This record gives sequence, C-alpha cells and structure tokens, in this order.
Amino acid sequence: MTEPVRLSKRLAEQLPCSRREAELYIEGGWVRVDGAVVEAPGARVLPAQQVVLAPGARPEEAPPVTLILHKPPGYEAGLGAAAGDVRGSRSQGAPEALTLVGPDTLRKEGGPPPRVLQRHFRQLECFTPLPTEASGLVVYTQDRRMARKLAEDIETLEQECIVEVAGEIAPGGLQKLCHGLSVNGRPLPPIKVSWQSERRLRFALKGIRPGQVGAMCEAVGLNVVALRRIRIGRVPLAKLPEGHWRYLQPWERF
Repeated sequence: MTEPVRLSKRLAEQLPCSRREAELYIEGGWVRVDGAVVEAPGARVLPAQQVVLAPGARPEEAPPVTLILHKPPGYEAGLGAAAGDVRGSRSQGAPEALTLVGPDTLRKEGGPPPRVLQRHFRQLECFTPLPTEASGLVVYTQDRRMARKLAEDIETLEQECIVEVAGEIAPGGLQKLCHGLSVNGRPLPPIKVSWQSERRLRFALKGIRPGQVGAMCEAVGLNVVALRRIRIGRVPLAKLPEGHWRYLQPWERF
C-alpha cells in the first residue's frame, strides 16, 4: 500500500484501538507524525511516515477552556452591553480581539506548562464585552456552563476599572461619583470611586452600562481619556501583559 490513509485509521490499526479512541488521542495532541504534533484525525499519512503515540496518552475528550485576554485599545471584544467606554461609541472596521489569541501570545503561569491544543482556539465566545477604545480584561470561553454563568451574573459581578481623566473635577465631584448621579434618567446605586493618582480614578461597580463611566465623569467636569478594566468579580487582570492571554485556572471563580 502506497496510498495515504486517514491518521485515525492508521493509529487504530497500529495500536490497536477503536477508531473513536484513535480520534481522541489525536484531538488531544498526543500523536506525532514524523516528529510533529498533528491534531486532525482526518489528516492523510503515507505508510513510510512515522506515527508515534506520546507516553501517558489518554483517549479522553479534551475539556472546554476559558481564556483571559488583556485586550489593547483598538480591538473589538463582544457585542452586548459593555463595561463603559471613552466616547460611548463603537469603531467601525476594528479588528476582533480574538485574533490576538494564539500559542505565541500565551502567558504561562507558575507550575507545569499547559497543554496547548488547536481546538482551544475554536468556538470561543465573549460574554464580557469591552469597547474598542478601552483596554483590559476580557473573557472568552468554550464552556457552556461558564457562558451561562457569565451571561446570567454579569449584572451582579463587580467590575473594577482604572480611568484616566482630563479636566478639573467639580467641587464635591468625587462624592457625587460615589453616589448621587443619574444616567439617562436612571439613578445610579452607590459606587466605589477613589483617586489612584492625580489623573487616574478607580471605579468598582456593578450593572454597568455602555457609556456610563464617560457620562458620570462628564457630569462632574471630567473627560475620559482612557479606560482599563482590571478585574471582573474575583478574577484580576494582575500582571498579564497587554495583547497576551492565559488559561483560567480550575480553582478560579468569578
């Protein structure tokens, strides 16, 4: 036989094992063809090519993943209500932030290195939108349970943002930011706002609406220059560099 065959068929005959087990080995990144990992069961291999199963390989479904991205300004992330913005508008034609997610931009945390699979970059959805002009923490997930939790709880999860401002704050403006303002006729609940530096405010608030932070700042004489989200619930952005991402760890909870 000199014709190429499907990798899953070749592996199933070589081990031997069932075709489904062979597919799981391959999709799990456990199989190398001539020294290179191949994750497509339908890949064609020639009889002369070397097919090797990694030691410790397990024929198991790879669990869905959730990713944390530090989105730079100028990228779109999500389509729904956002965490606040610089101007309250969306940029047309901006690249999707998901294009930044790949093996080269992975930030490895302490402990054993994660097994990065090509399937981790497919069918990712964003349930924590962030406007084009803003930067900071964005969550992408394949996990339906995580997606449902984020969609249901996003209104009650506290989000923390660092906001760079210009202008002079009105007398009593900080107190008004904390409580006493209305946006679009809707009185705002108490919010935690404090100065981080001469031109930076820290906001910690729930149920945030598109343009809310900008409208709040304008109401006290300030203009938003930049906004960076640094926390959602109990998950912080921490030291994740801009344009990089990491896996959400099993013990982390929003």
